[in-house]
Amino acid sequence: MDQVEAVFREERGRLLAALARRFGDLDLAEEVTSEAIEAALVRWPVDGVPPNPGGWLMTTARRKAVDRLRRDQVYAAKLAVLQVDMDRAAPQATGDELPDERLQLFFTCTHPALAAEDRGALTLRCLAGLTTPEVARAFLVPTATMAKRIVRAKQKIRDARIPFRVPGPDELPERLPGVLQVVYSVFTEGYAASSGPYLQRLDLAEEAIRLARILHRLLPAEREVTGLLALMLLVHARRDARTGADGSLVLLEDQDRSRWDHELIVEGRDLVVTALTGGAGPYAVQAAIAALHDEAADFADTDWAQIVALYDVLLELDPSPVVALNRAAAIAMRDGAEAGLALLDELADEPRLREYHPFALARADLLHRLGRLPEATAAYERALRLAGSEPERAHARDRLASIEQT
Repeated sequence: MDQVEAVFREERGRLLAALARRFGDLDLAEEVTSEAIEAALVRWPVDGVPPNPGGWLMTTARRKAVDRLRRDQVYAAKLAVLQVDMDRAAPQATGDELPDERLQLFFTCTHPALAAEDRGALTLRCLAGLTTPEVARAFLVPTATMAKRIVRAKQKIRDARIPFRVPGPDELPERLPGVLQVVYSVFTEGYAASSGPYLQRLDLAEEAIRLARILHRLLPAEREVTGLLALMLLVHARRDARTGADGSLVLLEDQDRSRWDHELIVEGRDLVVTALTGGAGPYAVQAAIAALHDEAADFADTDWAQIVALYDVLLELDPSPVVALNRAAAIAMRDGAEAGLALLDELADEPRLREYHPFALARADLLHRLGRLPEATAAYERALRLAGSEPERAHARDRLASIEQT
């Protein structure tokens, strides 16, 4: 049965993408995909897994789709119009065109015409194969709300006649960052849950990595795709050491590095080299920073000078307040808490950082290190108010308790 589930997991996204491209309707594609999998659950335990399980599922799903269209001529006529529009919009195939239509579905689910909050939801639903309740839990909204959001996104695709296609070479540089951002947003929610009892949502992190692996197979020459996959692997390699046995947060400096996943680290480092060859994008530079952390024998051995230099590059590529915050934290490690705090104070009026828990916590930690305990207490109290997950709140409470005991 594990073999059957593995086939379903691998083939579902491929099947859904091909059917959506063929018939131009995500609802129909989802329905016949589910029906084909249900048929396989009945037949395969008796007959065995066929030599070409993907082909079996595709043939079954296509037959079910055709049967449904024959029963509903009005629906069939509507889909025929959509198909003509997509065929006209699609670029001419070349000998180098990739056969895997999941790439088309990536760009459809993350199309700029869709609302920003809908893109990640649709990607998880269609490409990661999560159920609507699972997607709702990922985004911390009621299932009914998420169901409406997914229906809205699908309706937008139909009404706006968004084509199921990969953007042409002239469009790809503009569209690809949006795809990568959706995948990375899923990962960051898995890395540090925005609320709830757990620090990490490993299911989301692993789904994001699986999506990035698909993208990397489909676009192997895109350095930022390689960089994003490398970044997530290098960060996810620390997952087992990031929490204690009781689920509490364990800082990087206190982590047991023997618990890190060294196979993922080796894979990620190799990808970093590729991503940095011929130029570097933001994800590749972040991956290089993560590699330096992972390569250090212990926290004291970390090459902070090189990390600061990479943050300087990253700030040029992505001049955001969050990057500036991380650079300030690295400078605090290289040059001392006073230097880092001065940079954080310069960022205090940034709107994106005012309610940002990591900023409040970083400032509190530096004040604590400098012995400015009343200010540190106020900063930890603010970090406690802004914390999302229970482990983050517990960490802030522990820091406050340590000040009270001094």
